[in-house]
This record gives sequence, structure tokens and C-alpha cells, in this order.
Amino acid sequence: MPSIMPTITLASSVARDPGVLVVGLAEASEGEVLVGLPDDLGKSFSKALGAELADLARRLGGSAKTGRTVLVPGPNGLRVVVVGLGPIDVTPEEVRRAAGAAVRLVASLGAPAPQTVTISLEATEPQVIKGAAEGALLGAYSYRPAAPDAAGVGQIVLVSSNKRTEAKQALDLAVITAQAVVTARDWVNTPANLLYPDSFAESAKALARSAKLTAEVWDDKALEKEGFGGIMAVGGGSDHKPRLVKLSYAPRGARFHLALIGKGITFDTGGLNLKPADGMYTMKTDMAGAAAVLAAVVAIAELGLRIRVTAWAAMAENMPSGGSYRPSDVLTMYGGKTVENGNSDAEGRIVMADALVKGSQEQPNLVLDVATLTGACMVALGERVAGLMARDDATADLVLDAAEAAGEQFWQLPIPADARPKLDSLVADLKSTGDKYGGALTAAAFLSEFVPAEIPWAHLDIAGPAFNSGAPYDYTPSGGTGVAVRTLIALAHSLAN
Repeated sequence: MPSIMPTITLASSVARDPGVLVVGLAEASEGEVLVGLPDDLGKSFSKALGAELADLARRLGGSAKTGRTVLVPGPNGLRVVVVGLGPIDVTPEEVRRAAGAAVRLVASLGAPAPQTVTISLEATEPQVIKGAAEGALLGAYSYRPAAPDAAGVGQIVLVSSNKRTEAKQALDLAVITAQAVVTARDWVNTPANLLYPDSFAESAKALARSAKLTAEVWDDKALEKEGFGGIMAVGGGSDHKPRLVKLSYAPRGARFHLALIGKGITFDTGGLNLKPADGMYTMKTDMAGAAAVLAAVVAIAELGLRIRVTAWAAMAENMPSGGSYRPSDVLTMYGGKTVENGNSDAEGRIVMADALVKGSQEQPNLVLDVATLTGACMVALGERVAGLMARDDATADLVLDAAEAAGEQFWQLPIPADARPKLDSLVADLKSTGDKYGGALTAAAFLSEFVPAEIPWAHLDIAGPAFNSGAPYDYTPSGGTGVAVRTLIALAHSLAN
């Protein structure tokens, strides 16, 4: 059962009964100042409690630090969450983080019925309205299949003095974007005994139908017949046979074609190169790239953007058995290129290679792949920053600009000239792995071999931020994060006619 987002509406002022009221604390030249507190409520606090709300918040541990929250009980049963906004000139991402942290606090209060939250942070600019709405909706998220009726946040009211059409448009964009992120989070959080290639493909098809997209699915028989040697090899060890899913959005008049390729390993044991037990527990998340591209193309279609987008999701379960592919096996990939398998735990690049070749045959204007590809990228960039690699800086800049607009953290890494020679093989066109150094870079060099040189291409390695194993923070929950979805939607916006 998919997670249900709260409803969200705009209001020009704080209602008499706001539910839980969220206001901000920001750093100004004169010190910390309250943002969004109506004058009458401010006077009520001072009269009833004998202190300014800002002072009360600070006494309880509040501050202007972005995302710092404190719950302050007020007069007549009013509850106020004071959240840090950072500098007074708040950015969309800072307000996104603040709204998410505040709503997440409210959701955690354990109320017997769904809560109403009124967010009053003086959001007026469209991008700030969008940021506040996205943060609030994503902060309310919880993956609770065991308790689907548990109370949390049911309604969000976003206060804004902007009464122009642009405010409603910003809110609508935020809702569609947040729903796509939630969809990706749900897929990533679903246990692998419930989400496997066939069920994942069926779920994607159902979502496509709701968005009136064209969906195609290659089952294992079709994959074998058409020569998808990489996907078939990786999925050969599992009783759950592999799938390739294509979702197509092609509006009339679109002049730009964006191809999105996602890694959909629904569970990764490492295959015959078996992972240690501790490294296997979170491997249901190894399909986060596929989740991101599938959810994003649905959102792009719902927004009606004039850009052609094709999403490809290569789905397989990497299991050890008598049918597993082996280290040193030579695989014939889709399109005919041969690959010597260096390590069966480097399976993502193998399935992605097939999908990259297939997607490139349509001659898109840009190919972008998304994958939880390497632990090496996590070593380099940590758990909250994703890696970006591209063959040219112009393409990299397009994606980085989209990530910045969306509020997601990507960092460009190189594909150095010495990366490709590390993949030389004596028995095949290339080997799937290099040496132990620069693993994220050699993985990107491998993938680039499957996209024609004349097609702009970029690779997003989301291994770190795709899953949060720690405590929730800001609008990011524990578990699946839905990373890259917002960037893909922002990129489509920038490329649309």
C-alpha cells in the first residue's frame, strides 16, 4: 500500500485554530528574530507566559541553526514549533530543511488523530513556496506498512502573502515532485521478498497507466531472445527472473529527448562473490536508481513538460546458485560487445550496460544514468553527497545546475584518461572491474563504453545518499530517501521547450 501524503493548501494568514503552528527563528544583523509569528499571537504569548516567544524557544534549546526545532506550549492550548531558518535571507533549500524538520517533529508527537500543521515562514517567492511545501510533505513521510492507519500529519496549511497564480503553480509543482519522491522511497523501503523484478515491473506498469504513459516490459524470454547478455547473466542465479522496463513520455511538439537509465537490482547478495552478512542487510536498496528514474518520468508527465523522456529500468536479483555467472566469465552484452566479468558483486554496471546500449539506439539528445553503483563513491564523498561523472563539463554543468535548483548535493568526479586502460582484458573487449583504486571512476569509464561518443552522457552514483541508515534529519527519513528524483525533474524543466 503506497504511503499517503498529507493534503496541503495555501492561506494568506494564520487561522484562529491553526493546529500546530510553525514559525521560524532566523539570524539577522540585530541577532535572532522570529519569522512568521502574527502580532496578536506574539502579544498573547507575552501576556500569558510573561516572555517573548523567541526567548521561550531559546530557553528550551531552540536557535537559528537551520532545522533546529523546539516545541513551545502556548496560551489556550496552542502548540508552536519554532524552527531555525539560518540567515534571514533564507534560501529555498534552507526553508525546505526547516519545514521538513518542523513537520517531522509534529508527526512524531504520537497524537491520537492526524494533525493539522500551519507553516508560517513568510514564504513569498515561488521557489521558497515550493521549497517549504516540498520540505513539509517530505518531512511528514513515514514507511509504515504494519500500521498504515497510524496518526501523523493529515493536513498542512502553508501561509503566504503571495496571492498570484505563480504561488499556486509553485505549490502544484511541489506536490507532484514530493509524490514522486515518496513513490521512490516506498519502492526502496519495500522488502525484497515483496519487491523483485517481476513485481517491481508490474508496479511500474500500474504507475505508468495512472499517468497515461506507454509501458513496455521485456521478460526473461524476451531478454534472452534479443541478446541482453548482461541482464540475463546477473539475474541467472535467482528464481525471480530479470526484467527490463521502459516507460515513455512523448508529448506533441517536444524537441529534446532525455533518456534516463536506472539500476534496478532488487536484492544484491554479491552473487558468487558473496557479500559479508553486515553488508547485505540494506541491499534491498540497490534498485534506488531505477526507482528514481521511473518515479521522475511519471512526475514529468503529470507536469506536462514539453520534453520527450524515456526511462529504462534494468531489473535483476543477484543471487548465488548453480545458475549464477562467475568471475572470469565472458559475457556478450546487448549490441555485441564482450565483457570479462571481474567480480560478480559489480553487477550493477553489467545490467546498466545493456540498458545504456538499448536506450542509446533511439538517439536521445542526452543520456543520464542513475545507480547505487560503488562503495568507492561513498568512501570519496560520504553518505549524503552523490557523485556525478560525465564525458564533458557542459553536460556535467547541466546536471549540477539542476541539482542545485532542486536542493540535492552532487559533486563532480573525473573520468581520468588512465581509468579505461585499467579495464583492458586479454579475452574480451573489456573487463568489468579495474584495480582497487578509484573504483567509482573506473565504473564510470566502463559505462561510458556503452554510450556512443556523439551522445552527451552523465552518470550519477547515488550509493551514499540513496538510503539513510541513521536517524532522520530535516526532511530526510530513515530508510529510502528518493535521492535524484528532484534533480531529474528539475533537469527536465530546464531542457523542456
